[in-house]
Formats: sequence, C-alpha cells, structure tokens
Amino acid sequence: MKVLISDNISEKCVEILKNAGLAVDVKVGLKSDELKSCIGDYHGLVIRSATKVTAEIIDAAENLKVIGRAGSGLDNVDRAAATKKGIVVMNTPGGNTITTAEHTIAHIMSLARLIPQANASMKAGKWEKKKFMGVELFNKTLGVIGIGNIGSQVAKRMQAFGMHVIAYDPFLNEEKAKTMGVEKVDLKELFKRSDVITLHTPLTAETKYLINRETLGIMKDGVRIINCARGGIINERDLYDALVSGKVAGAALDVFEKEPPEDNPLLTLDNVICTPHLGASTKEAQENVAIAVAEQIVDYLIHGTIRHAVNFPSIPADQVVRLQPYINLAERLGNFASQMFEGGASEITIEYQGDAARINAAPVTMAAIKGFLNPILLETVNFVNALVIAKERGIEVRETKSTDESDYQSLIALRVRARDKERYFAGTLFSRRDPRIVYVDAFKVEIVPEGELLFLYNNDRPGVIGNIGTLLGKNNINIARMHFGRESRGGMAISVVSIDSHASSSVIEEIKKLPNILSVKQINL
Repeated sequence: MKVLISDNISEKCVEILKNAGLAVDVKVGLKSDELKSCIGDYHGLVIRSATKVTAEIIDAAENLKVIGRAGSGLDNVDRAAATKKGIVVMNTPGGNTITTAEHTIAHIMSLARLIPQANASMKAGKWEKKKFMGVELFNKTLGVIGIGNIGSQVAKRMQAFGMHVIAYDPFLNEEKAKTMGVEKVDLKELFKRSDVITLHTPLTAETKYLINRETLGIMKDGVRIINCARGGIINERDLYDALVSGKVAGAALDVFEKEPPEDNPLLTLDNVICTPHLGASTKEAQENVAIAVAEQIVDYLIHGTIRHAVNFPSIPADQVVRLQPYINLAERLGNFASQMFEGGASEITIEYQGDAARINAAPVTMAAIKGFLNPILLETVNFVNALVIAKERGIEVRETKSTDESDYQSLIALRVRARDKERYFAGTLFSRRDPRIVYVDAFKVEIVPEGELLFLYNNDRPGVIGNIGTLLGKNNINIARMHFGRESRGGMAISVVSIDSHASSSVIEEIKKLPNILSVKQINL
C-alpha cells in the first residue's frame, strides 16, 4: 500500500511508514489540481495544515482509506465528504498542547514588556528606554476563554506569575474550576474584569467574531488581547479601531482570518505583535506529531486498528452495520443537548431502553459524549478521547440499561445534570436507521436532528406559527420543516423550526419580540 506525505514533516514519519512495509512518496507543495490528479494512487494521506483536502479531492481518491493529520486542527479536511466515502480521518490530539501554551505565554510576556518593539528599536541603532515602558503581570487578572487542554496549561503557568485567573467555558463546572485554582465567570464578566484576555476556543458559528466592536466596548480600557487559537474569532477591523483609539493597549496574534494576512492593517500598528501561525512550531512538537501520525497510519493500514479517529469509532468491523445508526443518533443527541444545556455539566447519564439496551453500548456512549463536547472544545474530540476529556473537565459519565419498552421499541436518553438543574433529551430510530429526537424534558416531540434549527419556548396561543413563518419569509429564510410539543392546551409549548440558512442575530432578536415568544435559541446540527 502507498502513502502520500503532502506537507513538510519530520523524517521520522517517513522512517516509521517505510519500516512497516508501506511505500511512501513525499510531494510537498502540490497545487489542488496536482493533488487531485495523483491522489487516486494512494491508500493513505499524511498532512499538516497546508494541504486542503476538499470534497473534490476526496471524490478523486479512489483508493484512499485514511487521512492522518499531524496535529489537532482539521479545518483543512472536509470530514463530511471523507466520512461519506468511508475514509477514516485521524489526528494527533495533545501533541501540540505544551508548545502552543508556551507560545501563548511568550506572546503575553512580549506584549506586557514590549520586547519585540524594543528589539527592533535597538537594532535600528536607537536607545529609547523611556518609550518602552511595560506593565507587570503580577496581581493582574488573566481572562481565559476556553479552558481545555491548552487553556488550562496557560492558566497553570500564569498563576506562577501571580496572576489571578478567571475563565469562561460553557462546560467548566464549579468543582473542576476550584481544583484548577481558577474562578469561573460568564463571558460578560470576563470581558469587564480582565487585564489580559487569551483565546483558546475552536472557530465555530458561535465563536465567529466573538471579539467584536460590542464586546470590545465592554472590556477595560487598556486591555491586552492574545489569540493563538484560530483566525476569525476576532473581528480584525474592529480590533484595529480599538487599538488605534487606545481602548486596547496591545494585541498579540499568531493566527489571522486570512493566512498569509495580505494587506492586513493590523500589521501596520506598533502595538500589535504577530507571528506566522507558530503555535505548534517547535522541534519537539513536530517530531511528536510526526511519530504519532505515522504509528496511527501503520496501525490502521497494516493491522486494521483505528486510533484517534474523529469520524469513526474503534469497534469491530462485524458490528459496524448494526451500531452505526445508534452511533449517529447518540452523537446528534449529544450535540443537541450540548447546545440546549447552559452552564457547566457535572454529570451525564446515558440511558439505554428497549432494543438499545441490547447493543454494545461503549462506542455509542463515546459518540454521545463526543457530540456533547464537540461544539465548544478547541482540541478535536474523537471517539477515543471523548470520555477522557469529559473526566478531565469534571464530568461524570454513567450508563443505565433497561430492556423494558416504553412508548418506543428503542430509546437512547441523556440526562445532563449540574448542581442545581437537570435536563432530559431522548431519541429513537425510525425504520431502524433514521434518528429522531422525541423528548425534550417533559415535552414529547419529533425532531429531525440535522441542519439549522430554531428552538423556541412559547405560549400555546393562536398565531405563533404564522408570525414566525411570516417573519422568516420576510428575511428570505426558507422553512424546511416544523415540529411542536406542548405541556397542555393553552400552556407552555415548544416549536422547533428547521431552516435552510443561518438566521442572523438581528433575525433572532426580531423573533424574540413576537407575541407569546418566551425564548429562542439557534442550534446547528
């Protein structure tokens, strides 16, 4: 079998693959059409961040069985297309954690003491001692947005500098925060109190332009902002204006919305420190991920063992056909529950009832937890590490089984608990393959868990549905389907509207103002 390496990577990767008996070609810098023309010859593909594995390339990959990413981020791989074609997509989670954390800390220190600017001044033959007056980090407040693997390492190290660390993370509970020595706060409070803010979230619909004109206005005057996570979390034009006005004292950026950042006005500012996406660029990290991805490729192509797959569970081949519909249901149910549950969960119980109680539940539970954690974590959650990450974040995962049937022949339910609340979400399979969410708390529903959904709590009154339809039509948003549930006639009800395109924040605000609408949440599945 043949493996193509299309990005620069440590020679140890090539050595491990060849020693296992695999034929290896290294072709770095291929253009999209060049990769498309040759990919059909290969069974494995090893990449880093430069190669873009699009649906078009995957469609041309006639023999491809596995894509291995030497690193954690998979923004450059069309996972949906790979999954549809049966190609396993693997990454190397954790290999870059310390390196990226250390790079973030280097940015924090450089920003506080203006080291790059002072260095440039000295090399220009100047001695401008008074110009580069810095600030101490001691007794300052560090706000960490996203306290997963990398964020927690940054927090731990900056505590040693005497910084008070506050953190926002939807899945951080109070108990876990205490053990980490950080203070859990909501996002608005973090913006108000932080002297330094560092970002460690994935780029999702929810985090796109998380830092914008409005949120910058909430922050302290003279705040400093660091982004070594993903470009696009910060609205760069709004940040530029805040830096020019002095609202933001300085920014340190390792990532940009467009890379390389051509003609980006941020690069013209003296109070901006920038590096060319170097977060994972150390000899140790690159060697670690190169060895890891090579070993994973060998395990799969030679031995059939799947490790660190992000789109496929590690289960015996003879069980895949039966389990795959349950895995799909559980992952979608977990994803739905994640977006519906507000606050840090401390316990998730997966309940298997009827026929679902007779299956091999382990990969299904992994899928449910993967779905629950995926929307908010920077590091890619997969079937292998989902339970470990849940444990690290202080979430206890339990399973219960009952072969007794209720209203459905087969039912999978998630009970999500925090100290002062509990939510219940349950789903089943129609025709043994089509997932449906059939309970949200006490409401009985029939939701197709896919695409963009608007989830509304409303009073059960005439005209609610008509008003919603009219408003969405006015905004050129097409309704694909609608689902309803209610406690009792005239009482509280829920309406779930499946739409063909994303609703803007202004549309959501308009919906909230409609008569008898109690709340609305947009969910993406």
